[in-house]
Amino acid sequence: MFKEKIQESLEKSIKKLENKNPELRGLKFLVEKSKDKNHGNYSTNIALQIARITKENPQTAAEAIKLEIENQKPDFLEKTQIAVPGFINFWIKKESLEKAYLDFIKNGQKIFQKKLEKKETIVIEYSSPNIAKPLGIHHLRTTVIGQALVNILRFYGHKVISLSYPGDWGTQFGFLISAYKRWGSKEKLKKNPIMEMLDLYVKFSSEAKQNQELINEGRQEFKKLEQGDKENRKIWRWFLKESLKDFNRTYNLLGVKIENTIGESYYEPELKKLVQGALKKGIAKKGEGGAIVIELPNSDIPEIIQKSDGATIYTTRELASIIHRQKKWKATKIFYVAANQQTFHLSQVFGAALRLGIAKPGQLIHIKFGMMLGQGGKKFATREGRLIPLEDVLEESIQRAKKIIDELNPSLPENQKKEIAKDIGVGAIKFFDLSHNRLSDIIFDWDKMLNLKGFSAPYIQYTFARLNSILKKAGFKKKNNAVFLLINDLEKEIAGKILSFDEVIKDISQNYYTDKLTEYLYDLAKNLNFFYEKFQIIKSPNQKEKESRLYLIFGAKEILRIGLLLLGINTPEKM
Repeated sequence: MFKEKIQESLEKSIKKLENKNPELRGLKFLVEKSKDKNHGNYSTNIALQIARITKENPQTAAEAIKLEIENQKPDFLEKTQIAVPGFINFWIKKESLEKAYLDFIKNGQKIFQKKLEKKETIVIEYSSPNIAKPLGIHHLRTTVIGQALVNILRFYGHKVISLSYPGDWGTQFGFLISAYKRWGSKEKLKKNPIMEMLDLYVKFSSEAKQNQELINEGRQEFKKLEQGDKENRKIWRWFLKESLKDFNRTYNLLGVKIENTIGESYYEPELKKLVQGALKKGIAKKGEGGAIVIELPNSDIPEIIQKSDGATIYTTRELASIIHRQKKWKATKIFYVAANQQTFHLSQVFGAALRLGIAKPGQLIHIKFGMMLGQGGKKFATREGRLIPLEDVLEESIQRAKKIIDELNPSLPENQKKEIAKDIGVGAIKFFDLSHNRLSDIIFDWDKMLNLKGFSAPYIQYTFARLNSILKKAGFKKKNNAVFLLINDLEKEIAGKILSFDEVIKDISQNYYTDKLTEYLYDLAKNLNFFYEKFQIIKSPNQKEKESRLYLIFGAKEILRIGLLLLGINTPEKM
């Protein structure tokens, strides 16, 4: 809000200076929220950037910019000040903060949602598991990062399509069909489909180590599946149906809604045409051994789009999906929320798509993330060759949260405790993931996740419940003629923090790092708890002061609710 206004003033100032120094045209500079209140509300490095180009003293450049801004007479600024070695600091008028805050109270989140000059249509592909296996703990990061980006980018104003692209095709399904025909039980699979499929796959993999003929058998079963064999198609459809049902149960527990699911198999009919088209254009050619490949300008390794035996591969289906997503949704950008380990594969796919002319530079974006590790920084231990189901981890988190609620509020009805425990348990895991720089690996830590006094969802949820309790005790109701005054520096800081919510959302919409929002919400919650402890609110002797503080509490509560909701986290009204 105010950051945007300062940027506009600075851009006007630069335009004036461009007459004498044309090389300043298109200058890039930063405006940031000041970390030290002695440096005002915002600060810019624009003078340092100017000095780098003009070779003048940064202080001189800062004086020129400061003068240009003062000539504009912006009504929201109290003062500007130059700090060594050439930063310019800005103080926002108290009256401007009060006026903007009342606008927020009156209009709610709409004040943070502006009409975009360039509205993108973004397809976000995330949480794309292989069928015949449960969603595991290793699917957590793609799922919660992807969903949070869907929510935030929609809030910001883009058209966003949420998409899961499950692995439902390939040789591994021949292996599974072979395993089912050899050892499967229809009754067992009906009783516990997903775990029975996993057991069959694990058994096949183990047996194949001793008997290589099994691999050939599995490949033959997949070939039959590709060719439309009725029995294999029927088994495959059954496996797919039961897998999607299992995924949706876990998604419901996690509070994730992916609106579109289109698996790899959907693109199978398009692949021959794609390969033939690439050959006809001269972009693809036969490589060593008879495979069809596309050579890429920035890679020493050509990308295979058809194996020597005539079978297509994952890349071919990826390329067909890019064509489809643009045709179906008119996608201007396609995001792939996938682990760091997929960097090479996706760079090859993107390169092939550019060579084929089915994507433009910058249209395909890899949203990378690190691994979720167990204690000691090791990969999560498996049980008897199995992955760790995400559902089991969520259920354990809910049980741990239930113990916290039992201690905090033992008199609550049991059914209410269970609902709150679900919000806290699931929210704790999501926040823990989203609060890390997504490029880094994360070490799973129950104590940090569920810490009521630390950087966690439960701490922010507890703050929200506390604010809700204050408003209820005060019998707070919004008025048309609200009074709002900022009495002390902490109130100004909290109001300023609330009004900078749009700056955080804009940052994420451009850089895609959700930890910016988790840090923002935590800092706001810390300030609110300090404010609650230090100042009288309900018992304030001055009526205008009391009303103003209740409005401050109300607005802060709304921002915590909206912010957590964008992260996919619920806010229980009691804890």
